[in-house]
Amino acid sequence: MSKKAIKPSLENPFEPAEVVEFNIPGEISGATGPYEEAMREGHELIQRPIKSVAIGQIEKQHFKKRMTVWERIKVLTENEPNVLFQNWGKNLDGASLVTAILNINGRDVALYGHDFTVRAGSIDATNGKKLARLFQMCGEKGIPLIGMNDSAGAFVPAGVGGLDGYAEAFTALRKISGVVPSIMCMFGFNAGGGSYLPRQGSFLIQPNDTFFGLTGPGVVKSVLGEDITPEELGGPKVHGQSGVVDLTVNDEVAALRTAVRLLSYLPDNNSVAPQYQPTSDPLERKTWEINTLLKKAFNSPTGFNTPFDVSLIIQQVCDHGDYFEVQPERAREAVTAFGRLGGNVVGFVANNSAVGSGQIDCDSANKIARFVRFCNIYNIPLIFMEDTTGFLPGREQETRGIVQAGRSMLDAIIDVRTPRILLILRNAFGGAYASYNNYPTGADLVLALPTTRLAVMGPAGKEFVYKGELRKLRGAVPGMIKEGVKTRVSAGMDGDEAKKDAEQEAADWLKAKEAELNMRYEKELMNPKEGLALGSISSLVMPTDLRKVLGENMQFLLRHYKPGPWQGVQREFH
Repeated sequence: MSKKAIKPSLENPFEPAEVVEFNIPGEISGATGPYEEAMREGHELIQRPIKSVAIGQIEKQHFKKRMTVWERIKVLTENEPNVLFQNWGKNLDGASLVTAILNINGRDVALYGHDFTVRAGSIDATNGKKLARLFQMCGEKGIPLIGMNDSAGAFVPAGVGGLDGYAEAFTALRKISGVVPSIMCMFGFNAGGGSYLPRQGSFLIQPNDTFFGLTGPGVVKSVLGEDITPEELGGPKVHGQSGVVDLTVNDEVAALRTAVRLLSYLPDNNSVAPQYQPTSDPLERKTWEINTLLKKAFNSPTGFNTPFDVSLIIQQVCDHGDYFEVQPERAREAVTAFGRLGGNVVGFVANNSAVGSGQIDCDSANKIARFVRFCNIYNIPLIFMEDTTGFLPGREQETRGIVQAGRSMLDAIIDVRTPRILLILRNAFGGAYASYNNYPTGADLVLALPTTRLAVMGPAGKEFVYKGELRKLRGAVPGMIKEGVKTRVSAGMDGDEAKKDAEQEAADWLKAKEAELNMRYEKELMNPKEGLALGSISSLVMPTDLRKVLGENMQFLLRHYKPGPWQGVQREFH
């Protein structure tokens, strides 16, 4: 047994060294000249970013459970990348950032990725200019963008050049925002410009064991004296809850595969619709599962106040039950998702009564506004599913700006130019109904289930509708108590006990009478009848026919919609 230590290597010791000859095939070899030398140097320069990186640097990356930029590209596509802007330079200037065009499922997709094995993926003026050129090309050619971010930020020895590089990239990416969609993946440890740049993208995906933020934990410690871990400061749990990140996943492979899946729902640019995908799932398929869900919910002891997860309805409507939820960890009172209906991509915006009765708060309003605006820009039709008792009231929401957040949601909905349908599942009360894609705000079609309860207010509305009757009932309580005490005392009951018993009897009587008025209010006003009579609802749909009715109407609307860039006035608030 050898006593010598074996140094680990990524190279196969039995593989013969690659020798590249720059002679014309069949030519008799002779003395080489300047041409062959130039070819050899050029080949070495092309291979330099991959071949010249020290094995130790690659091992460090693997030790951190991270891939190299070249390995990440192989996860995105089996096809060879068309690497652009190979400005590797004398000292590998520019090699810390790889830019390329990929073929992903037959589509041209632009890509940039930081190579952390070279100068920690840092940015200088050269890299910033290269990024800007890539972004400009995306806008000119109308192709989507994927970014793989793994950078220590600006290259400090480059001085202000690194900052200028970031500024140039910021500007170019902003100019193609709304022209082509972009998906950003966060790998490793990113701060400063490495956080701002990817958040300019359409969607942001963050795996576990990664960090990004304005500053790192070290800066927070030195400035504020606060000890905090990277996970607590800028991990996926933090950003997933705040909405800075749209999707959180387990690892890098999951992030890249999620990016490819999300890309399948997006168009190449704002001038075309998302790609149609033929489906074997018949549009006429009955959605019996929706019927079972609602039956179990509404026939339970809590009746029409029973919450249920709206995701189950979205699943049953979509082709083969497949849909892609965006921001699933944030503001669960609302569900925003992409799906396909009859082969066409559709955006779903649904109130989720399983969380907070589906009430709209600041977070869910902003979540809806952003998703709706994206669909509007990129020619994606929308189906709204309404089941909400209104906007969430209270001091906290007012302090956080629920009026502004609600206005953002309303503005986004009013601005929609793509085909859109509203389906009322159950509750549609007050201002939430008025700002949730009804006919007055521009809906193409409003449908409702027979379980719909459309009203200005929920059960509390009885206070206004039956004001006189309630006043009489409540006014009769003191007399009932007085008469009850008198009767009990005359029967030999102690005075205090008689009063307590009489008050309880009167309270029970009033509660029963108010319950009767609640039932009367629901039967008279909390139903779809008035909405149908006024034309606020076009028609009722049975739960088992939801996929067929929604699909056929959406196909009709899409046949008469011409995809194109948003030509209207761009409003002040976004």
